[in-house]
Amino acid sequence: MQQYIDSYDFTGKKAIVRVDFNVPLDENFKITDDTRIRRAMPTLKKVLEKGGSLIIMSHLGRPKKVDPKFSLKHIVDHVSECLGVPVQFAEDCMKADAQAAALKPGEALLLENLRFYAEEEGKPRGLAEDASEEEKKAAKKAVKESQKEFVKKLASYADCYINDAFGTAHRAHGSTALIAAYFPNDKMFGYLMEGEIKAIDNVLKNAQRPLTAIIGGSKVSSKLAVLKNLVGKVDNLIIGGGMGYTFIKALGGHIGLSLHEDDLMPDALEILNTAKEKGVNVSLSVATVCGQAFDNDTPQKIFDIYNIPDDWEGMDASPASLENWKKIILSSKTILWNGPVGVFELPNFAKGTLQIAEDLAEATAKGAYTLVGGGDSVAAVTQMGYADKVSYVSTGGGAMLEAIEGKILPGIAAIQED
Repeated sequence: MQQYIDSYDFTGKKAIVRVDFNVPLDENFKITDDTRIRRAMPTLKKVLEKGGSLIIMSHLGRPKKVDPKFSLKHIVDHVSECLGVPVQFAEDCMKADAQAAALKPGEALLLENLRFYAEEEGKPRGLAEDASEEEKKAAKKAVKESQKEFVKKLASYADCYINDAFGTAHRAHGSTALIAAYFPNDKMFGYLMEGEIKAIDNVLKNAQRPLTAIIGGSKVSSKLAVLKNLVGKVDNLIIGGGMGYTFIKALGGHIGLSLHEDDLMPDALEILNTAKEKGVNVSLSVATVCGQAFDNDTPQKIFDIYNIPDDWEGMDASPASLENWKKIILSSKTILWNGPVGVFELPNFAKGTLQIAEDLAEATAKGAYTLVGGGDSVAAVTQMGYADKVSYVSTGGGAMLEAIEGKILPGIAAIQED
């Protein structure tokens, strides 16, 4: 039975909380962006305020073994500072029995990186490259068996479980999807997870119309399922970024050196045909800012999207395209944005993406509901100072993508199941 953090009585109880503290670190192990830590604080502080103690668990990076550079000890001091209480550290997430048992109300313990154990992801490690199929199956079976003990041990530390790690909600890992079963009446979402679920529902289930999706990024292949799911749900579909050139070529355009995927042109045409059948307005670029090399300082020139010369490459949305998209955005009541509309990592070709961020802030101010997700989209609204001027900024790129593909996320299902 799912509980809710606001109504749950944490008095004298130990809460084990799955957070996403997979934060970027520099060469000196200093945190360069603590957004994920700060976004988890309301949940963690609520447990302490209501008389509970905290056992915090997370992963960091993708270690294949115990590796000091991926140790969560690097972030303990910052977590303590944000939480407002000294956070203890367990150097091995599987050997924290005594520390967890000794926790008093108001105290907190951070477990070492869960992914130091293969059991967290449930995938075998260290297999020889020439391992046979039988050996692979045996290794997989062994890690799945030991995963049960891994999860049981984590669960034994606490009285209740909170999942507040949306960034890993699409992974069926031990700490996100399996541990909840040990707390049938004492499992719940944290505030961050609740916010993410509500934000996605506001777009996919409860949207005010017109509903517009802006989908960008480099490749159609990475967003194909998203596009196919959305084309039957939205009123307007804006397709920008590198993926747009596959659509243009499929329609007979000449795209020069622009990024594209020939094998996905039939899918692009299928999406356009489905949109036409369902009365969905699809808006592609009409012209594009091109460069002669993939370089920030390459010469720029604007060409009609269907007539890019052989030695030029589309790299950013043109003013005319952006003007078309702005009209659609400002006439919408609900807007989802995932993916840049240009080469965002090159400042001279980031103007279109930054303009979309500005348009979303303006639409929000006029009463639209705006959801932004995906690394470069989030970076754009943050860079423009608009993170608090859109309705919701998602913390989980991959998880958000799978949610808008229409998939049920394991980390969410585990809490909602009775």
